[in-house]
Amino acid sequence: MEKLKGIGASDGYAIAKAFLLEQPDLSFEEGKVEDADAEIERLTKAIDDSRIEIAKIKVIAQERLSEEEAGVFDAHLQMLDDPEMIATYQQKIKDENLDAQTAVRQTADGFIAIFKAMEDNPYMQERAADIKDVTDRLIAHLIGAKIPNLSLIDDDAIVIAPDLTPSDTAQLNKYVKGFVTDIGGRTSHSAIMARSLEVAAVVGTTSASEAVSDGDLVIVDGFEGEVLINPDQATVDSYKDKAKAYQKQKLEWESLKDADSLTKDGKQFEIVANIGSPKDLPGVHENGAEGVGLYRTEFLYMDSDHFPTEEEQFEAYKEVLESLNGKNVVIRTMDIGGDKKLPYLPLPEELNPFLGYRAIRICLRETDMFRTQLRALLRASAYGKLSIMFPMVATLEEWRQAKALYEEERQKLIDEGVKVADNIQVGIMIEIPAAAVLADQFAKEVDFFSIGTNDLIQYTMAADRMNNNISYLYQPYNPAVLRLINYVIQASHKEGKWTGMCGEVAGDQTAIPLLVGMGLDEFSMSATSILKSRSLMARLDSKECEELAHKAMNEKTSSEEVAEMVHDYVSKLD
Repeated sequence: MEKLKGIGASDGYAIAKAFLLEQPDLSFEEGKVEDADAEIERLTKAIDDSRIEIAKIKVIAQERLSEEEAGVFDAHLQMLDDPEMIATYQQKIKDENLDAQTAVRQTADGFIAIFKAMEDNPYMQERAADIKDVTDRLIAHLIGAKIPNLSLIDDDAIVIAPDLTPSDTAQLNKYVKGFVTDIGGRTSHSAIMARSLEVAAVVGTTSASEAVSDGDLVIVDGFEGEVLINPDQATVDSYKDKAKAYQKQKLEWESLKDADSLTKDGKQFEIVANIGSPKDLPGVHENGAEGVGLYRTEFLYMDSDHFPTEEEQFEAYKEVLESLNGKNVVIRTMDIGGDKKLPYLPLPEELNPFLGYRAIRICLRETDMFRTQLRALLRASAYGKLSIMFPMVATLEEWRQAKALYEEERQKLIDEGVKVADNIQVGIMIEIPAAAVLADQFAKEVDFFSIGTNDLIQYTMAADRMNNNISYLYQPYNPAVLRLINYVIQASHKEGKWTGMCGEVAGDQTAIPLLVGMGLDEFSMSATSILKSRSLMARLDSKECEELAHKAMNEKTSSEEVAEMVHDYVSKLD
């Protein structure tokens, strides 16, 4: 038996034979052509064929994944039709008489090399991987190669691959019990999708695709990040018992669907869901969410070829509010920029778009667009309990400008005789350290905070979580990060306000005891994490968690020490 160590990307145990994903041979000899027009026509057909395939994959993805996760294929379609890239392909064919596949490869390699070199820019790093995925599909059509289709697997299997593209992961069917890759991390597209699909996954093993042969018996331990190759029967039996126990635990979690989120000593919190569109509502209800803590409205914009009208937005917001039947729904205003772009909203090319023109910064300049969204939100407020949240706020001036526009549109609607709720809460995301440090001042003016830990950790540690060279600095349990979070929570409570959290940390089983100890009011997470988190919370004593959080912030010096302390505490719980 051989054991490989990687990163546990998705909880669960899987035991099955290995399906070694063989990437197609996309090598070819560079060629010249005499008829450039005919070659461009061949290229156009390959683009059309690729577009049809990606559209089909998107439909499959939408059936099993959230709107946000399926949205990556919108980006793939946009890349396929990118006028700059198409123009470059055609120019190379015309000017250099290159065949289509050579023109595509040279062009794509140039873009990929540029983006990969931007190691401090997660958006560009992700775009490099997406360009490769799209380009490989296009070249396969041009040279007659076949892209593997994982949806055709018809027997229980564990997929082993150097890496899985978003296209690969979206096609995983019910027979795929887990997957293992050589590269990747917990925040990669494939890892995020695996958690939504609830299949065990280990990534970043460095050598699985070489160490495992097709047909080998493999065990995937998504909790410990371990892969066992050709284990003995005793080990197989042991893991079958673990898998049964885990399934039993999941059934126990389901019994908590309609329960309150209470600690062992009776302290109540709220566990709510993150969504990207009304299509995500079934998961919200099936997992017993007590509301919606983050509705990412940018997907309304990304799924459209035009600015969504006031009426289009109103209908989407109304559907979510009505569906939640009086439970609080926190809707974030448009968060475009960074890794989210719109073909109909030209944005400047920036060296670091995550620190650039995005979110509230766009809204305060494109005020017509912002006012349209505010009007739609205000009109929808009559159909449920609405809270509105502004993202990427750095200064009190930005907050006040955004709030003033909100108040203007509210008054206009009232003057027009339109019904608007009188209990709307308006708050901000805390994701910029400057806003966290000034939380005591913001708390005097806002109705609530929601901490966006994904960006807050990156900005606090000056560490891009997508950069493998410095990924060790993406430390959610670092005492410095914990102190910032605690300060924000206490600042809000001092003014009688509440604080939620909508980043990945809110559903992190190591972080939850610390956040309970800090008194975080609302935990917003992926719907599939809700019942597991509610179960953990029911085992916690809030006073003990308070002591735990105090030790983490004042007696520990590293993220690793904090995690070890929490794991030790949880392991001793009844």
